[in-house]
Parts: sequence; C-alpha cells; structure tokens
Amino acid sequence: MSLSWGQTGTGRPLEAPPGRRVTVQGMSQLDKLRQAMGPAGVDAVWISDPANVRALSGFTSPKDAKVLVTAHAVTLYTDARYTVQAQEDSPLPAFIARPPETYQHAAPSLSGLRVGFEAEHMTVAVLEDLREHWPDAHLIPLRELGRGLRMVKTQQEIEAVRAAQALADRVYAEVRPSIRAGARERDIALDIEMRLRQAGAETAFDIIVASGPRGAMPHGVASDRVILDGELVTIDMGARLGGYHSDMTRTVAVGEPSDEMLRVYRAVLEAEEAAVAAVKPGVRAADLDTLARDILTRHGLGEAFAHSLGHGIGLEVHEGPSLRGVSTDVLEPGMLVTIEPGAYLPGVGGVRIEDLLLVTENGHEVLSRAEKDRL
Repeated sequence: MSLSWGQTGTGRPLEAPPGRRVTVQGMSQLDKLRQAMGPAGVDAVWISDPANVRALSGFTSPKDAKVLVTAHAVTLYTDARYTVQAQEDSPLPAFIARPPETYQHAAPSLSGLRVGFEAEHMTVAVLEDLREHWPDAHLIPLRELGRGLRMVKTQQEIEAVRAAQALADRVYAEVRPSIRAGARERDIALDIEMRLRQAGAETAFDIIVASGPRGAMPHGVASDRVILDGELVTIDMGARLGGYHSDMTRTVAVGEPSDEMLRVYRAVLEAEEAAVAAVKPGVRAADLDTLARDILTRHGLGEAFAHSLGHGIGLEVHEGPSLRGVSTDVLEPGMLVTIEPGAYLPGVGGVRIEDLLLVTENGHEVLSRAEKDRL
C-alpha cells in the first residue's frame, strides 16, 4: 500500500552521510542557483519543481520532496517513507517531516529574507500555507528558474542521457522488422515499452506510432489502426533511465510510398540533416529553427511544419534550451538538444525525423544512432 504525505512521522533532522556533501552532480547546480539568487532579487529559494529538486539533491523521489537554499545552507525536506532513501541518494542534510512541520523548521532561518518560490510549481493553497508559517519572510514568485539551472549538463548527466539513448537505439533496431503491413500501431508501441522495461527503463513519454493519414498528427500516440502497404509510419520514442530521458523519431516506409510522401520525406530529411550539421557552440537556437524552416518552405512545406525545431532534454523530456523561432537561447558546450523538423498533411500523412545531440566544444555529437530510411 502506498502511504500518503499525511501519514508520515514526526520531524527530525537527518545529517548527510560523511564524505558525500560535495560529490554528486547536484553541487554544480547549487553553485549556479546561488549565483542567480542576487540578480533575481532573493536571499533564499524554496524549490518545489521535482526536476530541480533532483538536480540539486540527487534524491530519486523528488515529487515527494522540497529543497530550501539560502546563501550558506541547503536542506532537503521529505517524509518518513524516504528516511533511508534520502541518506542513500543525497549528499544534503535532510529534515524528515510532513507539513506544517517542514515549514515550521524552515521559518527561523527565513525571517526577514526575500524567499523566491517557483511560480509554475506552487498551488494557491500551498502558497497560503507558506505565508501563514513564514510571516516574517517576503515571498517572491520566480519563473523558469530551472532553465538556467539545468541547460548545461554535467558529465554525469550527459552519460546518463547517452545510456538512455543507446538503449532506445537498441530497442528500435529490435522492433524495426515488425513495422510492416498488417501490424497494429498499438502492438508496436507495446513491444517497444516491454523491451524498455525489461532492460530496466521506462518510456520517456507516450510512444507515438502514427501510420498513413495518422502521421499528420504530430502527437499521434499508438491506436488500433492496422498499417497498410505503401504507408509511412512515424515512431517517436524515448527511454527514461536513472531519471534521465532520451528522445528520437524515425519515419519508416512500409512498401512503396506515394510520390508525394516520398517528396515530403526527402524534404524533411534534408532539413533535419542541415540543422544537425549547423549545431555548434555560439549558434542561436532561433537560427537553427529558421534554417530548417526555410528549407521546408522552399519545398512548399513551410506551413506544414507545425512546431518548433527542437528542445533541450535531461531530467525532463522538454527543457531548455528552446529551439524555436522566438528563442533567445544560444548553444553552449554541454547542452543536450533535439533536432526534429516535420511536415504534416491532414488527410494524407506526415513525416518527422529527430536526432538527439550533445553540443561539444568544437561542434556536436549525435547520440541517436538508429538507422534512418533512405528513400
């Protein structure tokens, strides 16, 4: 039986294990956060976004935890279900309790301080509780705090995503022969999920298997539709391994596609490979989007490209940087990004091809190695 937050025990401090205070990847994120606090106009930050909780603490059940960061201290807050796990996962000193004890424990250190909170991850009810228990603190909403915190990955994070992508590549290669006429979309998706789980991973998101006219839906998750000869099938899949995500899309041909869909496929592949080739430090993310979009426009498919070129990936499937036309992000070494142009023709079909890349000091490394169809 799963225990709820409200069923946990009384509050008590839990010291971090000796020798582990500065040894996990979260410490560099902590330094980044503290550097950002002054410009953000805050003296402390209450972290509630699970991805940011994990990035800062290493704690692997971040949905049931918070982190309080001040100029000179940092504390992980979770409940008694995770007493042992907090010690094993995190280098941070922890306080084991449930609200309102967590708020009461933090209150003395926050008196007179400007305390930032993550506006996108704070309910009105919890905000009212904080105001009640921290009457001497000045609560300040912060937006998109985690974007700068997690955009540039540590080597440990890069290797985690690399492993997730290598697993996804392997599973795709195993399943690829079953993508044929007469197969059901849902059966292909279930096969992918089963193989990922057997390997110790989870699906990073709902697996997309969109065949024939359903390929015109960018998020066409698998249905009961049976694949027909002569159709294109879009497979969008990823693995979640050790908390980190991969993401890759391939569009494959079953039999001989129509001349129109062959034309669309080749245009999307040209746009994808051109954008991949242009990835390097110092490149504006918006310029990559424009590059791919201009190629598709020259092929008469500009209006059919219905989404941004890509996104960052890590503890979340979609995180910074943003690769869209209005993005102000600039690529830096250590960023992990996807390149995924697509073209979607309602009632006819669609194509999307996506690779996962690491931005390196001198250019990029393509982490997704799964074979692409050459039509």
